[in-house]
Amino acid sequence: MQAILTSLDRRWRRNKSGFAPSHWKICLFLTANVVLLAALLFDWPVGANIKNIAPPIHFFGKLLTNFGESGWIILLSAFLFFEGWAGSRLLQSPRCRCQALRICQIGGYLLTTITLSGIIANLLKRAIGRARPMHFEDWGPFGFSPFNGHAGFESFPSGHATTIGAFFVALAFLFPRYRYIFIACALWLATTRVMIGAHYPSDVIAGLALGGWFSFMVAIVYSRYGLLFRIGETGWPVPRLPLLKGK
Repeated sequence: MQAILTSLDRRWRRNKSGFAPSHWKICLFLTANVVLLAALLFDWPVGANIKNIAPPIHFFGKLLTNFGESGWIILLSAFLFFEGWAGSRLLQSPRCRCQALRICQIGGYLLTTITLSGIIANLLKRAIGRARPMHFEDWGPFGFSPFNGHAGFESFPSGHATTIGAFFVALAFLFPRYRYIFIACALWLATTRVMIGAHYPSDVIAGLALGGWFSFMVAIVYSRYGLLFRIGETGWPVPRLPLLKGK
C-alpha cells in the first residue's frame, strides 16, 4: 500500500500541466437551471397524472428501470479491477501486463465513480426528504420531510438516475466515439423512473447531473495522476490511449 501511495504522489508531482480552459462552469450553471425549470414546469402535471400513465409505457419503464441498480455495476467494476490487478502482476508479457493494468484502472474508475456518487445521492435524498409522486395528493410535488427515514420521502435526487448518469458518462469519457449513443441510453433509462411513477422529472434530471458531473470530476483527478485520461485541448478529459482499435 505504501508503494502505491508513493507512486501516486510521484505521478501528481510530476504532472505540472495546468488544465486547459473549458466551459464546465457554464454547463454546471445551466444544469442547475434545467433542474429548477423542470421542477417548476413539469413536476406538477406529472404528479397530477401519475395514475393515468398508459399501461404500455408503464410496462416499458418497468422492464428497463432496474438497469439503474448499482449493485451489478459495482460487482462488474470490482471484477475488472481485481482481475486487471492480478494480471498486471502475474502475466509474463510486458504488453499483456500493460493491457491488464489498463483494465484495472478502468475498473477502479467505474468503481470509484458509481460507489461514491451513489453514496452522495443517498445521503442527499435522506437529508432533503422530498415526497415521491405516490404521495402527490397529500404532499404535492414540493412536499419535504427531511430525515424522515421512509423510502417514500427519498425522491430527490433519483438514485437510479445517478447511477445511470455516472455509468454512461464514464463510458462516454472512456469511449468518446460513442458518446452520443451513451448519452441517449442514459436519457431513456433514467426516464423510466418517471414512467413507473417512482420520481418526478426534476429528480431524474438532478440524478443524471449528479452522476455525470461526478464522473467528470473523477476523470479530472485520474488525469492529474496520469491514469487513463489526459486533459484535452478543450479542457475535458480524453483517453490517454485509444481503448478500441481504429480510434
